[in-house]
Amino acid sequence: MPIVTIQITRVGTTPGESAATAEEKAALIQGVSKVLLDVLHKPMDSTYVVIDEVETENWGRGGLPLEQFRKQQRSHSPE
Repeated sequence: MPIVTIQITRVGTTPGESAATAEEKAALIQGVSKVLLDVLHKPMDSTYVVIDEVETENWGRGGLPLEQFRKQQRSHSPE
C-alpha cells in the first residue's frame, strides 16, 4: 500500500486563486496513482495520495520568508 505525500504551496495557478483547485488536486491524485501503477504495478485502489497545502507564511525562498523574498524581487526587477 503506497502512501504518497505531495506538498504544494497555497499559491494559485491562475489569477485570483489562492490555492490549487479541486480539479487540479484530482488530476494530481490521478496522475501519481497512475505512475505508481505503471512503474511499480501498485493497484490504484490501494494507493493513497495526501496533498499537504503549505500556507504562504510557512515557507520561504532565498533565505527569506516568501513575502519578503517577493518584495525583494520586485524592488530589483527592471520596470
